[in-house]
Amino acid sequence: MAFAISNSIDRFFKISERGSSLRTEFLGGLTTFTTMAYIVVVNPAILSFAGFPIEPSTVATIMTAVFGCLLMGIYANRPLAVAPYMGENAFIAFGLAAMGIGWQQRLGAVFVSGLAFALLSVLRIRPWLANSISTSMKHSFACGIGLFLTLIGLYETGIITSAAQGMPVTALLMPGTEILRAPDVPLKLGNLRDPQVLLAIFGFVLTVCLLCRKIKGAILIGMAVTATVGFLLGFGIMPKAIFAMPFVAPYDLSSIAFKLDVAGVLTLKHLPILLTLFLMGFLDTLGTLVGVGAAGNMLDKDGNFIEVEKPMIVDAASCVFSSLVGSSTSGAFIESAAGVREGARTGLASVVTALFFASTIFFIPLMEPLQHLKYAYAPALMAIGLLMLTSISKIDMDDLTESTPALVTIAIMIFSYNIANGLTAGLLLYSVIKIGTGRYRDLNSGSLALSAMCLIYFLFGLPH
Repeated sequence: MAFAISNSIDRFFKISERGSSLRTEFLGGLTTFTTMAYIVVVNPAILSFAGFPIEPSTVATIMTAVFGCLLMGIYANRPLAVAPYMGENAFIAFGLAAMGIGWQQRLGAVFVSGLAFALLSVLRIRPWLANSISTSMKHSFACGIGLFLTLIGLYETGIITSAAQGMPVTALLMPGTEILRAPDVPLKLGNLRDPQVLLAIFGFVLTVCLLCRKIKGAILIGMAVTATVGFLLGFGIMPKAIFAMPFVAPYDLSSIAFKLDVAGVLTLKHLPILLTLFLMGFLDTLGTLVGVGAAGNMLDKDGNFIEVEKPMIVDAASCVFSSLVGSSTSGAFIESAAGVREGARTGLASVVTALFFASTIFFIPLMEPLQHLKYAYAPALMAIGLLMLTSISKIDMDDLTESTPALVTIAIMIFSYNIANGLTAGLLLYSVIKIGTGRYRDLNSGSLALSAMCLIYFLFGLPH
């Protein structure tokens, strides 16, 4: 009986066909969940600044992750985990603060952008746009995201920190005002004598050594060992509780589910919000698909993600679902690269990730200490990011019209701490340079359409 079930699962997900195994897919799904489980705690905390009640928002975050991961696994059959996006949630919470709109209208904007995603995906316009991007630019997305993950890991662990840290407030004030100025140097080396920083360095070195030895589960083992050492040294906190029932107070969804205000955002003055959410979501998904696809051999010879329309439809459906239950824009997570690096190649890994997310809905209090284990999960992001840099060899460095926008994409993505900023800047510059050098024949209608959208984003959107 067990053998028959195993064979059915293998055939449905094409596990053997893609050179994987049930064990590898399970391990990959667990690894991806471990690297992105922080979203359960972080997303509600960020959205709370926009007025979202934190306990229901936590349940909505989990439900969105479960829905998206299951759909990605069963429909698209790809090892890509889905959850509310980092970046978009900050835009909804902080970027719209000056506009004075309530969280209901912000959810309405998420819903409208999700419907736009769905329409473009069903009409195959979204995949057409994605496949119109040059090979060099696609691989720059992977490199940029890899370095972005590395920077996140370095910053989260404290190996790199803000130059303002430790400075008196008066040293950062503009003369004669109470307005903060930018520090002369944006970043600096952190406190390398801090035990938790040393723990993070240990975790990174351990993970890299395990990867070099090609040990299965290297990333997960690295995180587990580092977390264990940290707890033994007293750097973990105990949860306030272990179990809590979902869908009852204080985790009742009725206060945010189906409370979105769609009509309130369908006005001309809210067009920049819709445009920004649309482009951020579209380009974040595109960058993630290319980045993870490059890591898991899911790209064709032209650098296009194979059957890209399926994960894009999942992304759109997940975005609509998240707005209905009361969460922010969602889509494929770049942390999926962790599971892919462990060998995951099919949607079974996403289903496994979904099941782990589903289990957290009963253990929300138990999840809260995860936000304090940065020294354990952040080194994994650093290792994954560096592994993604292999794509840089596929950027045509001999052709400045290809390498310049590619390197600008990478630089802006990292230094503005925003994936969408890098993608829009690079795609726009690509067309400008091609036209400026008389090589406009290298452009197609799709790349011109993307460049036009990126230009509109910078002129009328809300880049941040």
